[in-house]
Amino acid sequence: MNIAIVGAGKLGIKVAAALLGGDHAITIIDKDETKLDKISQHLDVMTVHGNAKQIDMLKKIGIEEFDFLLAVTGSDEKNIVIASFAKKLGCSKVIARVRDPEHMNQIDFIKANMNIDHVVNPDLAITLEIYKYLVEKYTLNNGIFSSGKVSLIQFSVKRAKYLIGLSMFDVRTLLPNMLVVAISRNGKIIIPHGNTIIDAGDTLYLIGEKTEILELHRKVHEKGKYTNLQKVMIIGGGKTGFYLAGKLAEFGAAVKVVEISKERCYYLSTHLDNVMVLHGDATDSNLLEEENIDEMDAFVTATGYDEENLLLALMAKQRGIEDVISKVSRQSYKDLVEKMGIDMALNPLDIIASTILRYIQGSKRIISSLLIQGQAEIMEIIAVPGMKLVDIPLKDLDLPEGVLIAAIHRGQQVIIPSGNTKILEDDKVIIFCLLTDIAELEKLLRKKRHFL
Repeated sequence: MNIAIVGAGKLGIKVAAALLGGDHAITIIDKDETKLDKISQHLDVMTVHGNAKQIDMLKKIGIEEFDFLLAVTGSDEKNIVIASFAKKLGCSKVIARVRDPEHMNQIDFIKANMNIDHVVNPDLAITLEIYKYLVEKYTLNNGIFSSGKVSLIQFSVKRAKYLIGLSMFDVRTLLPNMLVVAISRNGKIIIPHGNTIIDAGDTLYLIGEKTEILELHRKVHEKGKYTNLQKVMIIGGGKTGFYLAGKLAEFGAAVKVVEISKERCYYLSTHLDNVMVLHGDATDSNLLEEENIDEMDAFVTATGYDEENLLLALMAKQRGIEDVISKVSRQSYKDLVEKMGIDMALNPLDIIASTILRYIQGSKRIISSLLIQGQAEIMEIIAVPGMKLVDIPLKDLDLPEGVLIAAIHRGQQVIIPSGNTKILEDDKVIIFCLLTDIAELEKLLRKKRHFL
């Protein structure tokens, strides 16, 4: 497909890199020539220096020939206008990043009148993942996800203590028709391998034939595993803090937001109901103690600084707060997060890039997809002729560490694969993938090129 991306920021580059894995033709448009020069050195994309708000610019690149335009500049207004102009000029589908709550309150009107097909909001996306974790506790609906004859369950290993200390090889022997596809450990989702050992504090994601999984679900499901969440402290009153405070207050929790900007505090206090807004520096431990940090059921760090988010999250965890969640945008911190022992670390870029990719893919290959704790995705695809993962034993596919072929639907048959299993044309394949490896997965899902 022919895809234009307006805005050479972190999100634009991340989406471009992932789409290249799917063998699309990418054009990146930006007003910063230095950024474009750097991008052209690392990515096989067309770069265009210019202002995409100018109709002549869009006409010059032949926007009517494009399948998608994604507007992800730093301005909501620019994104809305650029997407609207591109649609009017003949682009098939347009996507705009819109973050401002005032726009989101009337987003249906904006989409309808500006003729925008899809809107993405990183702050709202990460808010929904945090809310789901804090309020519902289960990432999966009531702890189970089913597709046809295959089901996936999520449960604390404490509900099946006989699995503690076992390796994946041992689990496969004990439960031959099931597969542990992911483990949530210390705030991080990991894809297990043969020698991975299950720890006492792990949450497991286990897949298998529906009848057997439902039987196991009856034994390990924690009935009424819904939260009694009462007190939450949010550090950072930016857009994520704003959206999250509003949703948690609506749920009925007592929410405190700590924000260093006096001007931002005024905005929050005039736009949020039933939320206590505190003007102060969250790195001041005296302030947090005065606001009874030790009484909090949950503590969320959502400032614009990863280092501050992680340090405050670590401090909160050491004080014994049950649920500690941190927003972390820098990929290089992912290994550090696991060692710190916080409950959940989310990267808004990963989440929204995955959302955009699934929208662009449409229903051509992806039947369904579901985010897991905002860090991984489980998806069901149809294996089409020529796809790189077809007709090759899984052990020879050189799968990235963060990608796992979890199950295969073949007619009425359910296959929990081994290294010798081959995916055949028309198989429905369930794949588990860390969001950080989405670009690598896209390469496997694209068709092989044939040269004459």
